[in-house]
Order: sequence, then C-alpha cells, then structure tokens
Amino acid sequence: MKKHLILPVAAISAFFAANSAKAQEVVVVDDVTVSEVVPCKTHNYTDKHDNWFLQIGAGINSPFMENDMAGLSGANHELTAAYNLGFGRWFSPYLAWRLDLQYSQMKWKNYGLNKARYANANFDIMWDMFNTFHGVNPDRVFSLVPFAGIGGTFAWDFDAKGTNNYNHGELKHNSWTLPVSAGLQLRFRVCRYADIFLEGRASFYGDNFNLCTSGRPIDINVSALAGVNINFGGRNFKTYNACNDLAYVSNLNQQINDLRGELATTAAALAVAESQLPCPEVANVTQTTVIETAPVLASVRFNINSDVITSEEMVNVLNVAEYLKANPEINLLIQGYADKDTGTETYNKELSLRRAQAVYDALTKTYGVDGKRLAVEGEGSSVQPYSTNNWNRIVIFTPVAE
Repeated sequence: MKKHLILPVAAISAFFAANSAKAQEVVVVDDVTVSEVVPCKTHNYTDKHDNWFLQIGAGINSPFMENDMAGLSGANHELTAAYNLGFGRWFSPYLAWRLDLQYSQMKWKNYGLNKARYANANFDIMWDMFNTFHGVNPDRVFSLVPFAGIGGTFAWDFDAKGTNNYNHGELKHNSWTLPVSAGLQLRFRVCRYADIFLEGRASFYGDNFNLCTSGRPIDINVSALAGVNINFGGRNFKTYNACNDLAYVSNLNQQINDLRGELATTAAALAVAESQLPCPEVANVTQTTVIETAPVLASVRFNINSDVITSEEMVNVLNVAEYLKANPEINLLIQGYADKDTGTETYNKELSLRRAQAVYDALTKTYGVDGKRLAVEGEGSSVQPYSTNNWNRIVIFTPVAE
C-alpha cells in the first residue's frame, strides 16, 4: 500500500525536482514484515534531440553614458535599431542556457553627438518561473523567464567628441569590454515548435565602454527586443517516478519468499533421505527415468534506456544458468523487449536486441553456458508482454526443444 505525503519544497529546490512524495512499502526480511518509507520523486528528463531553440529578434537600443543617468529629460541618449540572434537549450523544465548575439549602433550626447557601432555576445542562464512555481506544463500559453549572463562587447567606428582614452598618445577608435547583464523575457506559446517573445536587457560596463571615463563609473546599455523562438524537436520533457515500480519490486519479494519456502521443503526432504542411509542394495531392475521440464520463471529487468544488467538482476541470470546446467536437454530463446512509451519503434528494436545480447553474454562468458543452446531475439516495443508499460523493459526466457 502506498501513502503519498505532500512535502513543502523551497523555491530553489523546485529547479531540480517536482511532485516530491513518500511511499510506504512492505518488505519481508528473514520472515519479519518491515514497513519502510521509500522516497518518491518525479524526475523530468529530455531526449538529446529535444528542447533546442533558435531565437531571432529585433528592437531598439539606448546607451546611458557618463552623467546621462542623472536625468533623462535632457535627451542625452538616442534610440537606435538593434538586431538579435541566439540559440540554446532547455536542459530541464526550469533552466536553460543561451548564447545571445546582438548588433546595433549607439548614439549619445557628450560635448556634442557621439556615435559608434558595437557587437555583443552573452552567455545567459534562463529560468522559467512558472514551471518552477506552478508545475511543469509544456503547453502553457504565457511564461515569465528572467535571465542573467556575462559576455564580451567589441565597439568600433567611434565618432566621439568626448573621448579621452589614448593608446600611446593617440586616440583609440575601438574598445573591448566584458559586461554583465540581466533581463526579463515574456514568452507567448504559438505552437509546440514556435514562441513569440518580448525581452528587455540591461548590460553593465566599466567606464571605458564609450572611450570616455568621466562622470559615473559605470556605463549602461539597455535594449528591448521582440521576435520568435523556433523550438527544434518541440518543447517536451518526459517523467519517471521510481514509485511506479514498487508493485514490480513487491512481486519480486514475493518470488524470493516462495523460493525460500521451496528451499526449506527441499532441505527437510534431504534430511529425511540422509537419515535412511546406507540404502539397501536393489536387484537389477530396469527403471525408466522421466525428466520433467520445469518452466523458466526468471526474467531480467532493465532500467529505462539501458542494456546494462544491474547487480540485483544478475541473480536471475545465475538462476537461469543453473537451470540450464541441471537440464542439458533444454535450449532457451532469449527475448528482449522495450517500453513503447519511451523511444521510437526503431530505437526500441535495437535496444531490446542489446538487452537480450547482454543476457546472452552473461550466460556464456560469466557462467559458462554453451552458446549453441541459446537463441537471441529483440522484439522491440511492438509487442508488450505486460499491460503495465514500465514492466516491459525486460528480457524473458522461453524453453525450446532441441
């Protein structure tokens, strides 16, 4: 029986986990029933091809230089056109990285009209606030996305009357600067593959951004942009919760308890047989030995998107090896499967075959089973042995007559 308890989660924790809960699982250890609390978390993960985006935009730019920030009424700054190109990836529903490029001409007044051109590159970290505080929803129409970053700016073609930066006695005509910036993006969903955005950014420079170091010690450049985000592969995150497999784990525990009971019965029968030794000689009587083939009940379960046999599942491979050694007339068909909800049919076909091959290798190389007695098939996800999808990441054994 599972009991889900809602846990309070701080905002910073919500960047990395959602829907945290706990479940209670009953486990039998040495014939004693123990209730243990198992942590449950819904993890979000992404396919390597999903959640990439390309950003294209344009807007306006305005610099605030020297004493310009003291009062805007003097019209010491002028608006110019700005152009934007960026690309990045949402590596979780909450956080993304982005490389943002911007080009513009800037104009300001300082002892007359000054102007220059600049190109800027920023590396930003973006945060989806609504996914953090209101739950992950790839179909949300409106999102609020703050961001912050660092970058580099090259400015050239200075026509600056207030310039006082010199290089070996000559006026400088370009500058390299390293700004820090912050901003806010308003994102509007059009469809799975496209968004419209409105974005404002403020970049903070040292006082030599415009080759003039008078007045305030910080130069500020402000831009406002609008454009479109193109989402390659769509904005899509898959989820996985370990508590979904508790029923399967409980079933394995029950199988272990059943095997313990059979072992105790066998030990008792062996003790009775040993008490009757030595056995009396029996006259030559022709006896017919009938070998009954017992079904192979073991199976090997795999983690999502994995063909590696875990240490817990290796005991089932050992049991199959012992079964084959005890029944030399039996051959086995090793059939691999995959969950149809994760991965394409083509990928799942290859994954299921790799899982079956991994079990084959363990039986032959680790436990010495003759490979001629084994056959391998990958069924993919077109066939699902179990109605519970998570159970279908599995390898099943089928006896085959010689």
